[in-house]
Amino acid sequence: MNHESYDIVIIGGGATGAGVALDATLRGFKCLVLEKNDFSEGTSSRSTKLVHGGVRYLETAIKKLDINQFNLVKEGLKERYRLLKNAPFLAHPITLVTPLYKWYEIPYIYAGLALYDIISGKRRLGKSTIVGKSEILKIFPSVKKEGLKGGVRYFDGAFNDARMALTLLQTAREKDCVVRNYNEVTDFIYTDDKVTGAQVKDKITNQTYSVKTKFAINATGVFCDSIRKLDDENAEDIIEPSSGIHIVLDKKFLPNNEGLMIPKTEDGRVLFMLPWMDKCLVGTTDEESIPQDHPKVDDKDIEYLLRHARKYFSIDIKKSDILSSWCGLRPLVSLKHVDNTKGLVREHYIQKSKSNLVTIAGGKWTSYRKMAEDTVDFVQKLSGRQNLHTCCTKDYKLFGNRENIETVKEKLGKLGLEIEESEYLLKTYGSNAIVVTDFIKRYGDKKIHKNYPTLEAELYYCVEHEFVKNPLDFLVRRVGLGLIDIDAAKESLRRVTSILKELLGWSDEMRERKVEEASKLLNEGI
Repeated sequence: MNHESYDIVIIGGGATGAGVALDATLRGFKCLVLEKNDFSEGTSSRSTKLVHGGVRYLETAIKKLDINQFNLVKEGLKERYRLLKNAPFLAHPITLVTPLYKWYEIPYIYAGLALYDIISGKRRLGKSTIVGKSEILKIFPSVKKEGLKGGVRYFDGAFNDARMALTLLQTAREKDCVVRNYNEVTDFIYTDDKVTGAQVKDKITNQTYSVKTKFAINATGVFCDSIRKLDDENAEDIIEPSSGIHIVLDKKFLPNNEGLMIPKTEDGRVLFMLPWMDKCLVGTTDEESIPQDHPKVDDKDIEYLLRHARKYFSIDIKKSDILSSWCGLRPLVSLKHVDNTKGLVREHYIQKSKSNLVTIAGGKWTSYRKMAEDTVDFVQKLSGRQNLHTCCTKDYKLFGNRENIETVKEKLGKLGLEIEESEYLLKTYGSNAIVVTDFIKRYGDKKIHKNYPTLEAELYYCVEHEFVKNPLDFLVRRVGLGLIDIDAAKESLRRVTSILKELLGWSDEMRERKVEEASKLLNEGI
C-alpha cells in the first residue's frame, strides 16, 4: 500500500467512518478506511443497542420550544426507519414499557409518545398505548407493585451495533473501498500547507507506510480532538465525552421480548432494561468521562445500576448475577467552542481545518447515515467534482440484505440445520448465512462454548471475510460472546487463539502473548 493514492482517506472505523466510507464510495470516490484498533472497538460496539429518534429530546423541545431539538427528533425518526429497512437482519422494532407510579404521569407521558408517533408519520413502528397495572405485572411479574398506577408502551428500534458497523464496511468493500483495521495514522503529509497524505503504522506487522490523498476525513469519535491536534497542535477541544455504562444479566430478569424504560432516575438519567441476545441488558448514560480506548465500569457504576434495578424490581439483583459489563463513550460536541454558547448536543458538527482536514464529530448511531451524507456533501463541494453520483444510501440494501430472509431460511432448512441454529445465523449474517454454511461443511459444527450457538466454523469464516486479526475481534465484536458472558468468553479464549495461530501463522510465543493480552482486557474492560 506504500504511496498508494486515494481521493479520500477516512480515519476511524466505527459507525461514522463506516457510514462515510459507504456513501463516498457509492458516489464514485476512491476511498481508504484506516482504523487504529478493530472496527467498532470503541463507542460503536458499546452503545445501548437502541435505534431511536430520541424521546427525551422531544420533551426538551416542547418544554423549551426548541425547534432544533424538535428537528433532531424528526431526523432521528427518519433515520431509524431507514436503518431498520436497509439491514432488517441486524435491526428490528422493539416495544418499551414505562411503569409509572403517579397518576398524572400517565397522560403526560402518553401525550408525548403520541406526538412521537405523529412525527414518525408513515415511518411509525407501532402505536403508543396506555398500559394498565395488571397488564404490566403480567408482562413484568417482578416489577415493584407498591404504588404502581399503570404505564405506557411505545415503539423504537434495537440492533446489533458492532455487526452493523462491520456490515457497512463490507458493503463499501464490495464497491472497491479499501478497508484496514489495526492501521494507525501517525502523522499527516503536507503540500503547500494542505494535507495531501498520511503516515500510517500497521500495528500487526509494525511496518510503516505512506498514502496520498486529496482529502482526509477525521471520523474518530471521542478521539477526534487528538487527530485534530496531530494536524494543528493549537486546535481547541470540541469533544466532551459522556460515558454510558451497561451490565448484562440472565434473561430471567426480563423474561419477555419487551424492554423497560425509566425516563428519569434520581439524578435525571434515563435507565433502560432491554432484551438483547437472549439476555437482559441494563444501561444508562450521561456521566462525564475522558477519551480512552477501553473505559472501565467501576464499582460505583455497578452499584448505581443495581440500586436502580432494585428500585423498580421486587427481586434482589446481586453483583454475582452480572454476566458482563462495559462502558461506551458518547462523543458530545461542546458548543462553547463552536458558537460561544454553552451546552452539549447530540447533533453532528463538520469542521475544516486550515490544512483541509475535515472533521465530523458528535451525532449518534441512529443518524450515522445522515452524518455521512452531510460529510460527503461537504467534501464533494470542496472537491469541485461535478461528475459524481448524488447520495444513494437512503434506500441502499446493505451486505447481508441482498436476498429475501424467508428464502434464505428455506435454504438453511434444506441444509438440515436446526431451527435455533438457522435463526442465530440469520440474525448474525443475514443472507450471507448461506456462505457461512460452506464453512460449517468444511470445518464441522462444533460449538465455541457449550452454552451458546456460536460455532468454530464461524471463526474460519470471520478470518477470511470479516477482518478478524485478534481473539477479541471475534469473541467480542463479531459474535458478541464477550459482551453477554465474560466467563464464557474466557473459557473459549484458548481454543479461539489456537485456531487463529493455525490460520494466521503465529508462533507458540505469539499465541501465548495474544491469550495474555485478551485475558487482561476481559478481566479489566473490553
